Parts: sequence; structure tokens; C-alpha cells
Amino acid sequence: MSYSKTVKDSIVEMTELVTPQDTNHHGGLSGGRLMQWMDIAAAMAAMRHGNRPVVTRSIDSISFNHSLKLGQAVVIKASVNRVFNSSIEVGVKVFSENLLTGDRKHTNSAYLTFVALDGDGHPVKCHPVIPETEEEKRRYEDALKRREARLKTK
Repeated sequence: MSYSKTVKDSIVEMTELVTPQDTNHHGGLSGGRLMQWMDIAAAMAAMRHGNRPVVTRSIDSISFNHSLKLGQAVVIKASVNRVFNSSIEVGVKVFSENLLTGDRKHTNSAYLTFVALDGDGHPVKCHPVIPETEEEKRRYEDALKRREARLKTK
């Protein structure tokens, strides 16, 4: 592909409210529901970057640092870290938000990899991402280290 996009071109911010059907028997947000929301936000960031359909290839890990409770807002931020041929690594950060006070707390993080697809559902090369800020450049370089680690475990 002959053009590139910046990280900010791919940013997705999604907000959900934790309702009773989203909770587990402890009154906290179900991990499966959170993973679903994270996958949706990350897929939208990858599609926004590549302007193509994508499929989830892998989720490296998800950290659960703090629980999310009934009635809290869940703010999910996703953006492309790096592109490797047809694969796109997306970083996701999750925050709880108290809607009455505006207080936010970082609760979860994950790295998801997607594969860009052509019209027939086959992997297709995707254009690179251009990191601009120091943080984006760090995430860009760290994505290569994670990719190398993933390939070693194949």
C-alpha cells in the first residue's frame, strides 16, 4: 500500500455502563463481557486504520488490576501500535468512571492482534502506522518485542 496513517487516525473510545446483565455473582463486571467489549473496540481501531475487515488473531494477555462494579461506566480506549504485513497490533486500556464524580481509574490493559482481510476473506498487506509522540514511538517499538516473543512460542 502506498500510504500510511498516524496512530491518532485509529483511536477508538467506547463507553459502556455496567448493568445487572453484565455482572457476575460477586456484583462485578463479568470478565467475559469486558473481553467482548475490548475486542470490539480494538477491532474498530484496526478497521479504522486499515479500512478493511479484520479478524482477531490473538490476545496476548489481559490484566485485571481493579474490579468494575454495577453502575460504573467502563471507558475503553484502543489504538493501533504497529502493523506487520497483514497483522495489526492494537493496545487497549480500560478505565472505570464514577459518573457522579468524574473520577477515573485504570483497571485493565491488553494487546490484541488482528489480521486484515481482502474482499475474499484472505489476509492482505495493510499500510503502516506512523507513531508521532514519544509514547506512540515507545509502543511501536514494544510491539516488535511482543511480536518476536509471540513468534518464538509458535
